[in-house]
Amino acid sequence: MVRLVDGDVDEPSDAALLTAVALGDGDACRNFVDRHASRVLGVAVGVCRDRTLAEDIAQRAFEQAWRHAASFDPTRASARTWLLTITRRLAIDELRRRRVTPVAPDDLLGLISPAASDTERAGLAEAGRDRVLAALRTLPDEQRRAVVLASLGGHSAREVADIEDVPLGTAKTRIRLGLRRLRAELADEVDHG
Repeated sequence: MVRLVDGDVDEPSDAALLTAVALGDGDACRNFVDRHASRVLGVAVGVCRDRTLAEDIAQRAFEQAWRHAASFDPTRASARTWLLTITRRLAIDELRRRRVTPVAPDDLLGLISPAASDTERAGLAEAGRDRVLAALRTLPDEQRRAVVLASLGGHSAREVADIEDVPLGTAKTRIRLGLRRLRAELADEVDHG
């Protein structure tokens, strides 16, 4: 660092820090992280809406910046823009990777079938699956999807809302009403069977 008059320190530019990072300067790495950590984390949280995931993405963004510091071109973009673009792309890629692929309730129940090592247990499980599947078919489509996503898919109401592209309250209502109707349908079947 260059000392100025009165003991002030002239901070190196981001481009200079990245050049030093490319040469393996640990102090430059720390300085660069200190300078940009809050913005990087903010972008990651803004895209992911999950602080823990965002912290992981922020770390990966800095790691990628360190690996590619030598290829940084200050004539194309500022270091901050370059770093935040890396962060945004990593966050979007992670969300895409985690995106749930919709599966029809009929297919989902087939995916969770038990091992058929015990014939009797397998027969009982199949009969139970058939009852649940029949009860699921009685639900309106939106309630059936919400129940399957929440109960069998393990998604939170917030995730169901995001997947179905509906407000959180709507997703909660669909799950609650769907489960209530499903329980009633299964209870009626037990009472009549």
